[in-house]
Amino acid sequence: MCDTGYPKAEGFLGPYRGQRYHLQEWRSAGNAPTNTKEYFNMKHSSARNVIEHTFGVLKGRWVILHGKSEMTYCDDVHNVDEGDFAYATTTATEDIHYIETKNEWSQWHDELAKSMFTDWQLHNT
Repeated sequence: MCDTGYPKAEGFLGPYRGQRYHLQEWRSAGNAPTNTKEYFNMKHSSARNVIEHTFGVLKGRWVILHGKSEMTYCDDVHNVDEGDFAYATTTATEDIHYIETKNEWSQWHDELAKSMFTDWQLHNT
């Protein structure tokens, strides 16, 4: 799950832009979602609140989660053929500058939202 700042790409499930999102926007009577995107955003916001609350509980229980952890490790690599390009080296300083959006992921996202909204309509009419 992510916010709208992330692209619609595989592995990123964010809300729809330009639709109501925050739970307080849904609380008043007669303020039910009117389309698939609004319903998806309402459920996304609810799930996000649960996740954030869970992290808050975990951080309260285990104080070590508040700060950054520094881990030191050592690893040996054996039997690597240096001529095999499958073992191309990368460095820790390489950053991801672009994430390609995929139509398949957008279609899956839309189909999920439609299915959720249809189920909700069937159970609430």
